[in-house]
Amino acid sequence: MDIPTVREGEVYRMRRPHPCGGFDFRVFRTGADIGIECTTCARRVLLDRRRFESRAKSLVSATAAD
Repeated sequence: MDIPTVREGEVYRMRRPHPCGGFDFRVFRTGADIGIECTTCARRVLLDRRRFESRAKSLVSATAAD
């Protein structure tokens, strides 16, 4: 089973927009749950890893610390 690597600071484009209209979310927490923050309105959301993986469309920008 291949688990994709999700790192703090990465920005992901989601399949559906946030109610504020933004599609891009920055990861602020990783683990069993993934914490993401809307880059438009700064609202924070906590999703379980499976739900995050199904809703993420693409990686927009990786972390600078790679």
